[in-house]
Formats: sequence, C-alpha cells, structure tokens
Amino acid sequence: MSVRTEPGAGLARLVELVSEARSVVALTGAGISVPSGIPDFRTPRTGLWANVDPMAVAHIDAFREDPVRFWRFYGERFATLGEKQPNGAHRVLVAMESAGHLDGVITQNIDMLHRRAGTAELVEMHGSIAHCSCPACGGEVALEEVRARLARETDGVPRCEGCGGPLKPDVVLFGEMLGEPALRRAAELCEGAEVLLCIGSSLEVHPVAGLPLLTRRCGGSVAIVTQGATSLDEIAEVRLRGDVVTELEALAAGLGCA
Repeated sequence: MSVRTEPGAGLARLVELVSEARSVVALTGAGISVPSGIPDFRTPRTGLWANVDPMAVAHIDAFREDPVRFWRFYGERFATLGEKQPNGAHRVLVAMESAGHLDGVITQNIDMLHRRAGTAELVEMHGSIAHCSCPACGGEVALEEVRARLARETDGVPRCEGCGGPLKPDVVLFGEMLGEPALRRAAELCEGAEVLLCIGSSLEVHPVAGLPLLTRRCGGSVAIVTQGATSLDEIAEVRLRGDVVTELEALAAGLGCA
C-alpha cells in the first residue's frame, strides 16, 4: 500500500476518508495523553517503564504477593492521574462524535481523560482508575475515596472496609485477561469501521494491536497518527507523525467540526 507522505497530502487524504466513511472508530493509546502531562510507557528516559520493571510493580502476582510495593507505585499513579485534564486531541474526538463523524473510541488508557472530555461511546480495554474493587468480597470504591484511604493508611495500602483486604485498581494488570465485554464491543466496532483512526499507540500490546488488522480484513482503512514507528505502518492508508493535538485539530478543521 502506498502511504501519502507529501506535505499536507496525508491530512487531506484523512479528511477525505473520514468525511466519506459511514463508520469511523478511534483507537487510542498512551500518546494521546502525553500533552496532558502523562508520560507514555516506552519513551527512553521519560517513559513509565524506563526506570521500573513493570513485572515487579504492575503484575497481578505483584499485587497478591506484595501489596505494599504494588501500591507504592500505583499510589503515585493515582495521585498523578487524578488531577490530569483532557487535551485538545481528546476534545477533537468528542467534537467528531457530536458531529456524526465518529462512532466510538476504544482506548488502552486507564486515565479517565476520554470520560472527562465527554466521549459517549467509550470502550476502556484496560479498565480505569475510576474505582477499585476488593478481590475478596467484591466491594467497589470510587477514586476519591481510594485516594483518601491511601492518605490515611500507614503502609500506603487502601483497604476494604468490609473485610480489611487490599483494594485492587479496576485496571487490567500484566498477567490478567482483558474483559470479554470490552473485547466483544471493540471487535464489533472495528469490524464495522470503514476507517479505524489509531492515535498515540505503538500498536504493540495484544490483543488490542490486532484490532487494525480486523478492520483491514473487513475491508476498512487504517490511519495511524503517532510520532513513533509502529509495526503496522505498512498497512496504513494514512500515516501522520506530528503532534497528536496539532494533527487532530487540523483534521477537525478539515471536517468543519473544529
């Protein structure tokens, strides 16, 4: 496939694809939240996993075996993410959805920024920090209360008021399977998409990384908007490498929904 590389050609082609498509779906990764001050995962020196072993702090076994160490990492994440706000890229997707140019957003992010921006049809593949649950008794606790418990517990572990067990963030940790309802809805959206707009994702983490291939097999086009290389660049009808906010705001302007 020939990807448009001339200056402005890729954006013009993306505007054309989106404006003519009966169904457009966005798939977002960590890169869409970087302009909101949230580091991505793999950028050298600044990425979330640059200075920590994810298997030691973000694996389900780490939670079970050492909740204090686990929550030392996730407590910082909760404190950081809880104050972040959507950026222009999140707002463009909401504007596109409101204008009828976007059927839904599938996100790998747990940061709640799509929710805060106002996305209506949202599939959070890896869960959300919006709440935690007790694995022992199933009790659910909202984010603000979890943060309050984090602050008052001497060991930094928020606990269930019912049974005293450590709470677990309602996010998919390493070693856990993605939820079937989210997988089914994401597959349904991607199968029906004439354009799948992949934004800020390295497209390395499976099974989410396979969703663009699903769209392609069903006859749709894939557009990728992210600064780093991805393993699926060669199948992209459009490949944009600029800042995600700048690129999406230009798309919205071209569609007349800026």
